Amino acid sequence: MSMKRRKVGSFQATVASDSDSDGDGNGVHDELPRAREEGLFHRSIRTDAHGHTVVSTSSLNVAASPSKRRPPERDLLVSDDVDFSVSMDVDSDVPASAFPFSGEESFAFDEGHPLDPPRRKQRESDHPMAQWLRDRRARFLDELLRLEGRAHKRQQTRCAACPANMTEAIFRCKDCFTDALFCKSCIVAEHKDNPFHRVEVWNDRSFFETTTLKSLGLRIQLGHGRNGICPGTLLKRTLAAAAEEEARKVAEETAQDDGEEGEDGLQATKRPRDDFCVVDSNGVHEVGLDFCSCPSAQDHDIQLFHARLYPATTTNPATAATFRVLRDFQLLSLEAKCSAHHYYNKLARQTNNTGVFQPRTRYHEFRRMAHQWGNLQMLKRAGRGHVDDGIAETRSGECAVLCPACPQPGKNLPLNGSWRNVPREQRFIYALFLALDANFRMKRKDVSSEADDPSLGDGWAFFSKVEEYMRHLDAHWTLEQEKSTCVAHDAVDEPNREAFGTAASGIGTVDCARHNMKRPNGVGDLQKGERYINMDYLLWKSLEYYDDILQLFISYDIVCQWHKNVWIRLAQYNPELRQRGVRRFYTWLIPKFHLPAHIEDCNVLFSFNLTPFVGQTDGEAPERGWAHINGIATSTKEMGPGARRDALDNAFNDWNHKKVIGLGKSLLEKIQRAVPNMASHRLALLEAEQGLAEEVVTQWTAEMEAWELDASQPNPFKLTEKHEGMAAIRLRLASQVAAEGVENDVDDVRGDIHAHEMIHMGMQLEGQQRQLASDAGLLKTHATDRQKTGLVERSNKLGRKISEWLKIRESFTPVVSSLRAADDAARASMARLQPAPPLPVPSIKLWLPSALAAQPQTTVKRTHAYYEFELRVGQAHAALEGLRQQLLVRTAKWHYKDEFQRGVAANTRGKAAIANVDEQIRRIAAEYRVAHQALVRLGPILNETDWKRQLRVLMPDDVRPRPRATFSDPQRKSGYKRKRGQTREQVADERRRKQAEDRPASWIWLSQLSENEEQQDGMTEALRIEWAKTRARAMRWTEEVDLLEEEMRRVLEFQKWKAEWWAALADQRQTVVASDSILNEGLTAYARRQSQIQLDLRARFQGNWRDIPAYIQMGRDSVTTIPEEEEDGGEDEDEEDEDAPIPDAPRDEYLAASLVEESLA
Repeated sequence: MSMKRRKVGSFQATVASDSDSDGDGNGVHDELPRAREEGLFHRSIRTDAHGHTVVSTSSLNVAASPSKRRPPERDLLVSDDVDFSVSMDVDSDVPASAFPFSGEESFAFDEGHPLDPPRRKQRESDHPMAQWLRDRRARFLDELLRLEGRAHKRQQTRCAACPANMTEAIFRCKDCFTDALFCKSCIVAEHKDNPFHRVEVWNDRSFFETTTLKSLGLRIQLGHGRNGICPGTLLKRTLAAAAEEEARKVAEETAQDDGEEGEDGLQATKRPRDDFCVVDSNGVHEVGLDFCSCPSAQDHDIQLFHARLYPATTTNPATAATFRVLRDFQLLSLEAKCSAHHYYNKLARQTNNTGVFQPRTRYHEFRRMAHQWGNLQMLKRAGRGHVDDGIAETRSGECAVLCPACPQPGKNLPLNGSWRNVPREQRFIYALFLALDANFRMKRKDVSSEADDPSLGDGWAFFSKVEEYMRHLDAHWTLEQEKSTCVAHDAVDEPNREAFGTAASGIGTVDCARHNMKRPNGVGDLQKGERYINMDYLLWKSLEYYDDILQLFISYDIVCQWHKNVWIRLAQYNPELRQRGVRRFYTWLIPKFHLPAHIEDCNVLFSFNLTPFVGQTDGEAPERGWAHINGIATSTKEMGPGARRDALDNAFNDWNHKKVIGLGKSLLEKIQRAVPNMASHRLALLEAEQGLAEEVVTQWTAEMEAWELDASQPNPFKLTEKHEGMAAIRLRLASQVAAEGVENDVDDVRGDIHAHEMIHMGMQLEGQQRQLASDAGLLKTHATDRQKTGLVERSNKLGRKISEWLKIRESFTPVVSSLRAADDAARASMARLQPAPPLPVPSIKLWLPSALAAQPQTTVKRTHAYYEFELRVGQAHAALEGLRQQLLVRTAKWHYKDEFQRGVAANTRGKAAIANVDEQIRRIAAEYRVAHQALVRLGPILNETDWKRQLRVLMPDDVRPRPRATFSDPQRKSGYKRKRGQTREQVADERRRKQAEDRPASWIWLSQLSENEEQQDGMTEALRIEWAKTRARAMRWTEEVDLLEEEMRRVLEFQKWKAEWWAALADQRQTVVASDSILNEGLTAYARRQSQIQLDLRARFQGNWRDIPAYIQMGRDSVTTIPEEEEDGGEDEDEEDEDAPIPDAPRDEYLAASLVEESLA
């Protein structure tokens, strides 16, 4: 085997991971790795004296090649461990590639040191589930049952905490780590700091039953430290005890007088309320809680807050939730989309899941506390508590988490304003990429109202202020929405479709199109479908505070219709919105996945792939976000308007937050993918242009740039001469027949079948004949009975179809009957004394007008000739286009095989895939030849000659891929393989001779040939469009690298600004609350902690990206010129050439005869 190598700068990627490795334990790949041994197997095959094959295998241990050491696997969840170290070694050889430092190509191939180490033997631990089933399931079950009793503490009869250890121990805690047993007083003393733990008591029936710390005497005292007790509480307890004793005596006296028990009288006595309920993450608890009643005591709700208990009400609270359970629910609702109803039911069952005891229901209180908690957390994280009158002065969208990679004026853009004056070709670097979309799963039922359920943060995050939004909709609700001129978009043609029983049919959003984050004030409810006035408001409102951004790229799945009158609508809106649309440059686009559903013009005018300055943006960001948010749709649709908006604000803030902390990994992965693609596509463009005349490239480039500046200019991606497809031709013929009228078509109609329909049916049967013949020729010698049965059944069915069709054919042209009889007589005479064998189905002649034209003294009806001629022209053009596409596919498969497939199995699969494509090419070529031969026969009848300029005779040598000089592959550019024994000088001479004698492009890649075949009017449009697409791919990847480089810079700048912003907030309220040192300390601590988090995140990203500038520069420098190639000696195991013509496949005798007669006659 030989491999072409190119001398280039080497790139070494070093990855650290926390995963297990065979290294020194630190998980870092050393620059000079120490030698280690590998077990290798050597297999020899020989033939002995008797002709038997003898296979022998031996193993040996050798030192592993340093270049073959594998780095430890990258942990994709810990991107900050990634370390790129770039080294330039101009003398190193690496396998040739479009990008010299991509993937496994950085490892030198060496047959003595395979890439994959020998597989170790299977261990028992490799199947842990089977091991558990066999060895541990029964034991684990026993251990579970053992823990239902006192387990290893069974012999412990005394309390584990009593000093004298003399008290009986019967209590244990389910939440403490220890399973020790305690007495009543000690279990209470042990839980002064954990009053919400669950305890059990070993009863006299020999099992543990649930009890409570409150029933054991534990009291929670607020406002007096860990062991303190309020004097007011002592007084209350004394008075309560005295009152209870007095009531007991009264009850006893009453009972003696009445001769009854005193229980009713005791129950009737009013006792102090002692039923405080606390919701914690392990259940719902009734606790004994005492508020501080000192003269300086805080209000009850504030006392609870100081104990990290959130009160359900602000007046005489009797229920609270721990901060812990509120945080837990918030995270669970955001990650697992758990509703408050389900979460509270989980807590209730966790308290008691037997049904014997039902804890008090605090669901409504819990939902209210969670709602308030989410709002407070949003304000806290937005820094509103650090500003005087911060809540009242909160601006619209100020509590939303911003995208640090997007341009944020005053935060991550140059403060000198230089970015506003950059040239047009650099303006996209500072552009804002926005994506609009609607989600109709986010409905809200028509329950509650704005008055009963107001939002706690109206307009502070992602939803706009309700009053302003609804005022806009009321003012412009009657605006007419024009019908779609594209395909039938429901969002356009049915904007007022009802969603019965709902107050909101869905939501519309504006997203950051490149980083998939929701935009501040870019979310709003939809009332009836996806109306333009809704989406207009969300777009222009989301641009608040972004007036300095000059370039906007806006993606929307119906942008082809929505943008038409956007300026007319904007002129009717209020001034606040109108000013957002002026002094900007707009580019309208359709998301890549949605684009194929549009008409052809939209696929060119609004394509991300063809539009300059968009990089690899796809516009599908909202769709990815819907997959995340749809999980809470079932719970939010039951909420009131305010609670739903607040819930969605929290969900979108969490979504943005996760995206922000993941930017270090996501941008790194994008740049790792973008730089190699940039280099490979720029190299492909460079090679493509080397094979073209300089004036042609100059002309095409000028046309491309003119179209990019002005879309009204001729589109370089669009065919100027577009051939009709078969469906279009059939429609045209049917329309002509309908226009001529029934009375003029009597001779061309038999029953309900017209002549052009009959001819089209015959052409379909002809294609099925070729398909059957081709499949029969591919049938192996030892084919299975199932394969043979399938082929025979297909042949029988096709024979019956042909027989029925020939009856119709004879009714249109009676002479066909005599021609068939003559053929039968000729076959019978050839058989002489033997009976004539049945004619194979693929060899049955269909006697279409083109076949009749080849018969002497046979007249072909002109209308029939016209119908077949038109259909054959469409068939030929379709076959020619299919031939070009399959040749491109074949070239791509060759390139993939050469670059990525190694080893016998992989190469075998690659060759099999190429062989399948070759077979398709042969079949398409046969179809073209049949169509061309028919045109040759029918043309003189109709005096048609124009078709010959584009449809020529297809020789076997014409069926070859595009020439290397035009669009070649860097790995196989030379087109010459070094043979055994040749010197490098001989190789170079042979290559120069071969390149000098290189054949021109096959005519199938050229068009508009003149009568002189040596002259060409110009290259085919297919080549120009392919060049344009090649250039577009190179430009998009180059732009993507530029965008990613700027986005990384912006992220670091934003984090620096954010850290300084938090640091400045630390002292902003000092003068106002100077008397409250505790609050000052909290404000300072939180602000400095947030500032440090931003700095730490920035340092992490910087560490991940520290070598990216060098990495990008290497990619840009790698394709300034096409690098020279060198041969490494030895024979190439693959002697095939993807540029060679596709050979015709051998056929057996009768199939070859039928193909010659029907396809090449």
